[in-house]
Amino acid sequence: MIRTATYADAWAIAEIYNYYVVNTVITFELECVTPYKIIQRIEQSEQSGLYLVYEKSELVLGYAYMSRFRERKSSNYSVESAIYLKNGFGGKGIGSQLYSELLSRAVCKYQSIIAGIAVSNIASIRLHEKCGFRKVPHFSQTSRKFGEWIDVSFWQKSENV
Repeated sequence: MIRTATYADAWAIAEIYNYYVVNTVITFELECVTPYKIIQRIEQSEQSGLYLVYEKSELVLGYAYMSRFRERKSSNYSVESAIYLKNGFGGKGIGSQLYSELLSRAVCKYQSIIAGIAVSNIASIRLHEKCGFRKVPHFSQTSRKFGEWIDVSFWQKSENV
């Protein structure tokens, strides 16, 4: 079942996300986030986007969200999207279902949806390609984590792309 995230989901979302913080370069965050921080992010997304969870047998297996792309009012027509799945649940179609639902809810609301992806995150790149995103810029060595430089590419879905 895909549904809107609630504050009660904050623990599960933090657990999913913190796996990536501690073990991968998929997120550029360096420190684990608390459930309280997740609640703040859910609140912020209510103003400009969506925060969804994929739940099966009362277990949150993934989440996806949209948030403001930039703070300037002229950017109110664009959002940034992201998706994270519980470790071990990739490749089962959950990401495609969850992200498709997120995008379908945003189609009439925004001109442009943007995702920043670590170039080494092949699964995310494939998902974004499948969902109609197109690679726009590629930035070399923009982030540093675990002693290595990370290249980042931006992917965009828009009526103009």
